Amino acid sequence: MGTVLVTGATGTLGREVVRLLVARGVAVRGLSRRARAAGAGVEWVVGDLVTGEGIAAAVAGVETVVDCATTQGKKDVAALGRLVAQAREAGARHLVYVSIVGIDRVPVAYYRAKLGCERVLEESGLGWTVLRATQFHDLLLKAFDLSAKLPVFPVVSGALIQPVEVREVAEHVAELVGREPAGFAPEVGGPRVRSYRELAEAYLRASGRRRLLLPLRIPGALGRSLRAGGLTAPERAVGRGTFEEALARRFR
Repeated sequence: MGTVLVTGATGTLGREVVRLLVARGVAVRGLSRRARAAGAGVEWVVGDLVTGEGIAAAVAGVETVVDCATTQGKKDVAALGRLVAQAREAGARHLVYVSIVGIDRVPVAYYRAKLGCERVLEESGLGWTVLRATQFHDLLLKAFDLSAKLPVFPVVSGALIQPVEVREVAEHVAELVGREPAGFAPEVGGPRVRSYRELAEAYLRASGRRRLLLPLRIPGALGRSLRAGGLTAPERAVGRGTFEEALARRFR
């Protein structure tokens, strides 16, 4: 296996992907917007997917690209387009893109951008693999940390979530790196589907906080899709780590 470029290499998922690839003896190049000292088997390069600065150099001599980067907005589509163009020019063989379960069912602007990114890959002319995963435990923890600062704790009424451990998603990504391009890979979901309220109550117990839960009913198509499990993949409950285990690490 040749050199693997990981974008978003310092993010929640990217860090774990880099760690696993290095442990497997893979030559890893990590893309960062700031200069970093080489070490732990990683060659760090500076580049910005939004502006395109440094991307040509980052993909030079790379066989596989793993895109874990996100701007959390509409810029993602253009950023991926730049990465694809440079990867194709450099002769990269495979681009692995990490996406989100339910982006074709839940009407959110960010999810529409992720769908746009998937279309960019389908039309790229590169070998590509898309891995969709459910929401990370880390994302829920951040949301609950913010909610806990309020006098009441808002909970999305009826919303169904299937949180997954980020390390397990990284394991699936690392496996895909060593395989041939597969198009849409089997999705990765957490061990079981749970209500937003149930997860919020678990968070409050683990953190030792007392808050009045405030039900928020999301109207329209968005609310219906959340209540219908649009963000879940119960048939792909392949994750093992539970939210309670994530809470135990967070509040130990």
